[in-house]
Amino acid sequence: MKKAKVSKKDISTEEKIKEAARKVFTQKGYSATRTRDIAVEAGLNLALLNYYFRSKQKLFEIVMIEKMQKFFSILLPILYDNLSSLETKIESIATSYIDLILVNPDLPFFVMSEARNNPEIINKVAQKKDFLKNSVFIRQIKEKKPDLNPYHLLINLLGMCVFPFIMKPILQQISDMGEPAFKQMMTERKTLIPVWTKAILKSK
Repeated sequence: MKKAKVSKKDISTEEKIKEAARKVFTQKGYSATRTRDIAVEAGLNLALLNYYFRSKQKLFEIVMIEKMQKFFSILLPILYDNLSSLETKIESIATSYIDLILVNPDLPFFVMSEARNNPEIINKVAQKKDFLKNSVFIRQIKEKKPDLNPYHLLINLLGMCVFPFIMKPILQQISDMGEPAFKQMMTERKTLIPVWTKAILKSK
């Protein structure tokens, strides 16, 4: 019984450190973050943090991989679904990503900035380097519109989902848009983005 309690406490402390790391890394980025900052955020002493995670790099990799997996976990099943049509995939991507970012508004900032600085981290998340090139989604785009580089469509689709969140502070400032109005706009985009994306496929 005593051993179970210790184990539960250990898990609780480890999760507390990881949660603090997620917050601090997201706010400051990897380079500007010190292990002491994470320890303070977690309400623990530095020695205890170092006991659980030997280095800032190790802790960052854990947090980064978690966030990248969250980012990719929605995309990959949709891209490789053999049963759904291209149009259905487009609708699923738009809805899933907007829902994900509404719940995790800092996710695109963190993933994009740190993936740019640490591109090798993507290899630890994606099982294969050519996971996108060999996807059903890319094949369906080529079949639907052979003269279109399929990555144009994917970039446009993801950009329309993610960019408003990146621009949110500026958009709210220049349009006097409150949080409820912004969420309503993003909810509307779950329907609009597939319409716009399918129009690209129909264009000559």
